[in-house]
Amino acid sequence: MKINNSYFFTLREDAKDEESTSGNLLVRSGMIKKVGAGIYMFLPLGLRTLDKIKKIVKEEMDNAGAQELLMPSLIPSDYYETCGRVEAFGNDMFNLKDRGNKPLVLGPTHEELFTIAAKSMVKSYKDLPFTIYQQADKFRDEPRPRYGLIRVREFIMKDAYSFDRDEKGLDESYNIMKNAYNKIYDRLGINYKIVKADCGAMGGTLSEEYQAVTDIGEDTLVLCDSCDYSTNLEISECISSINDNEAEHQMELIETPHQETIEDVCKFLKLDVKKSVKALLMNVNNELVVFFIRGDRELNENKVCKLLNVKEINFADDALIATSNAVPGYTGPVDLNCKVIIDNEVLKIKNFCCGANKEGYHYINVNSNDIKYDIVADIVNVEEGDICPCCGGKLYFKKGIEIGNLFKLGTKYAEKLGLTYLDENNQEKVVTMGCYGIGVGRILASIIEQNNDKDGMILPMNVAPYQVALVQIDMKNEEQTAISEKIYAELRKNNIEVIYDNREERPGVKFKDMELIGIPLRITVGKKITDDLVELKYRVNGEQEEISISEIVTKVTELVKDGLK
Repeated sequence: MKINNSYFFTLREDAKDEESTSGNLLVRSGMIKKVGAGIYMFLPLGLRTLDKIKKIVKEEMDNAGAQELLMPSLIPSDYYETCGRVEAFGNDMFNLKDRGNKPLVLGPTHEELFTIAAKSMVKSYKDLPFTIYQQADKFRDEPRPRYGLIRVREFIMKDAYSFDRDEKGLDESYNIMKNAYNKIYDRLGINYKIVKADCGAMGGTLSEEYQAVTDIGEDTLVLCDSCDYSTNLEISECISSINDNEAEHQMELIETPHQETIEDVCKFLKLDVKKSVKALLMNVNNELVVFFIRGDRELNENKVCKLLNVKEINFADDALIATSNAVPGYTGPVDLNCKVIIDNEVLKIKNFCCGANKEGYHYINVNSNDIKYDIVADIVNVEEGDICPCCGGKLYFKKGIEIGNLFKLGTKYAEKLGLTYLDENNQEKVVTMGCYGIGVGRILASIIEQNNDKDGMILPMNVAPYQVALVQIDMKNEEQTAISEKIYAELRKNNIEVIYDNREERPGVKFKDMELIGIPLRITVGKKITDDLVELKYRVNGEQEEISISEIVTKVTELVKDGLK
C-alpha cells in the first residue's frame, strides 16, 4: 500500500479517554476509533490486523476438524428463555422488539442456536461426534466498558461447540480443542496461562480460561511458586495456615466506644488483625445473611453465590438489618438471631475478637464453642503467600486478560432443547456438549499490552498490518523515487506485505508513524543510495544495518519468511 492518497492517519497525543496502553496505541495509530462507550469501528489498518488473527484461529480450528458456519446476531428471545438464560444474563443482554411486538435479543452467546443447528442433523449415534464454529459479533451491555478492546459491548468471538455421545467423547473433543488453542496462542506469541475458572452463566462441569499475562487486566491469576497450580482468584481454594495451639480463654465483653472498623478495633485493643473476625451484613434474596471472616480477609462473592445458588448478593439496608439484633459496626456471631455463615478459617482462630451486637462493645477471647452458625465453608479470597492446595507451596498473583475459555457443558442445553440421538440399541440418549470461545479483539489488545515501548506497538510478523515499511526520505529526489518504486514492486512480487510511505512529510514524522503502528521491518531509502546502500531497521530491538540495494529484497524476503514460521 502507498500511503499517499490512501486512508491513513495517526495521532501525536495520547487518547484522553483510553485507560489501557493497548487502547491508547490502537486509537493513536488509527487502527480503531471509539463511537460510543465500549463500541469501536475497526479502520483499515486495524481490520488488517484483526483479519490476520482470525485467519490463524480459522486455520487451527479447521486443522482440528471443526467446520465453520455463521449464526445470526438477531435472535428470538424464546431460545434463551427455554434454557433459563434471560434471567442468568439479566441486564447484560440487549433486548428489543420487532414491529409485531415479538421480543428479540442481540446474541450475547450462541449455545442455544448451535444446539438447534445440531438438532437438525443428529438422529443416530452414527451422526456423532462433530464440532462446528463461527467467528461472529456478540453483544453484551457491559455496565462499565473499559480498557479499549478488553471490555466492550460489541465484540468478535470465535465460539465452537462439540457434540458427542457421552462424557468420554466430550473428554476427547475437549482435548482436541485445547491442543488447537495452544497452537493458536503459541503462533501469536502470547505469554499465557491456562487457569481453572468459574462456569458462570454458561453452566457445565468444568471451565478453563486462557489468560494473557499483563500488567493490566480485570482478572487476578493465582499461581504457585512450586508447582503448575493456576486458577482464577474467584474460584481459588483458600487453605488456612493457622495452627493455633493457644489455650482457650474465657470470653469477655469489652467497651470499644466509637471503634467501628476492624482496623480501629484491633488498634484500640492492641490485637493482631489476624486475631479478629469481621461481619458482612448482606441481602441474599431479601433475607439478611451475615458472613463472618478473618479480619484481614475479603469475602469472595463468587464462592458465596455458588454456595447459596444465587446470582448475586448485595449489602443489606437498614430495614433488613432491623429484622435481627445485628448492630452495624458491632455485629458478631455470638447469639446473633439471623442466618450466619462463617468461613472455615474462623473455626481455627483461638481467642479472637468480634462484635457483641451491642453498640460500643466487642467480645475478646471468643472461640468456636462460643458461636452458632448455619453454614461453614470456604468463602474468602486467597492472598499472596497463602498455601497452595496442591503442593503446599506459596501462592502469588498475576494480572490477566481472558482471551479464551473452554467449557464442558455436558447435557444442560441438549436436555432443554431436545437434542437426542438413538444409540446402537435404539435407545434415546441426550447429546453431550462442549463449548470453546476465543475473544479475537482481546487477543489483539493482549499482544499490544505485552509488546510495546515508548514509541508504540511492536507487532509480530504474522499480526502486523504490514510486514515491511518502505520510507523514502526525499520525495523530490527522482533517483530515490525510482529505487523506492523498484523495491516496492519487487517486494510485492515476492508476496511481501509492504506499506510505502511516499508522503511529503519530514523523515522524523514518517519514522515515528511506522514505529507507532508496529511494522516489524523498515527500509529507508535516502542519501546512501549514492553508495548503493539502504538502511534496514528492526522494530523489535531497534537495531539497524546498511544493505546493498541489490540485496535488500532477498534479505527482507528471508526475514519475513523466517518470522512467519
